[in-house]
Amino acid sequence: MVKLARLSNIIEEFIKTMLRSADDGIIEIKRNELAQQFDCAPSQINYVLTTRFTSDKGYYIESRRGGGGYIRIVRLNINDNEYINNLILNIIGDSITKTKAFSLIDNFIEEDILTEREGKIIKGVLSDRSLGECKDTNELRANILKNILIVLLS
Repeated sequence: MVKLARLSNIIEEFIKTMLRSADDGIIEIKRNELAQQFDCAPSQINYVLTTRFTSDKGYYIESRRGGGGYIRIVRLNINDNEYINNLILNIIGDSITKTKAFSLIDNFIEEDILTEREGKIIKGVLSDRSLGECKDTNELRANILKNILIVLLS
């Protein structure tokens, strides 16, 4: 299991490097070719894409199957108003788990939108311990996170 986790990290970093070098933040890859390059099953590539390149982390994945099939990965512009609106309305919505909220915060730290310190403060505010025993912790967490993001990203 440790080997797979390391391989996933390596594949993730490889794809992120490709995205950083792409002028428009869009890359196209072939799942089978990438699997061959990393000597792994194509399902390992799928795992990395579905767990590490999600919309709440600022990515859009488009897949086309068949002989000439490819996977297009688009790095969304977090500073774009449409993305912020989607993030607030659809990804966070009326309720968000601590895990998903922390994942969003980690992405903002990675993109240098938040500092490590700011991220830790926000995580502290959104933690189960801080929110206590309220009626709906995930709903309260979503409201707090949306308000923080509106102030930070507007």
